[in-house]
Amino acid sequence: MNFVKETHAIALFPGGFGTMDEGFECLTLMQTGKARIIPVVLVDKPGGTYWKSWTEFLRTHLLEEGLISPDDFGLFSIAEDVDEAENMVLKFYQNFHSYRWVGQELVIRLQRQLTAEAIQDLNKRFSDLLDGGPLRGSRALKQEQNEAELMNLPRLVAGSHRRNFGRLRQMLDAVNEAETVTE
Repeated sequence: MNFVKETHAIALFPGGFGTMDEGFECLTLMQTGKARIIPVVLVDKPGGTYWKSWTEFLRTHLLEEGLISPDDFGLFSIAEDVDEAENMVLKFYQNFHSYRWVGQELVIRLQRQLTAEAIQDLNKRFSDLLDGGPLRGSRALKQEQNEAELMNLPRLVAGSHRRNFGRLRQMLDAVNEAETVTE
């Protein structure tokens, strides 16, 4: 496995008001596109119910009232121990490196280029996100010259709308599972 030079993730453990405040703040910023999507892992103890009860609260009071969407549940994961949480973070960065917006285009940086078939599959599965234009393989865009250390990474570029970031997280997970080009 290739390890990412720098990874970002948030792990939350059962706690009080401060934990809830920090967790909701991170999720809100990602949900609204004001912060980049990173792994948010809610770590419980084996057999624990803290985060399961919290998630049930979200489903009962926020989802059923139409205050959040089902896709927003993709912005976080629940782990029963630290080892499982670590594996979730590593899986998020398995092939995905980072993303940024260049004008109206979403640029997803990868560690390994996806096959043409994998890109075609992603375009079908996530067409609702890509109404500005389908994903296509690319090299670094001219506007990315200020990030010399990332210039050699393969990319997926798409015209994308800036909404439903829970669904974008689902697409990033699918990118990690997609077939890559073998050299």
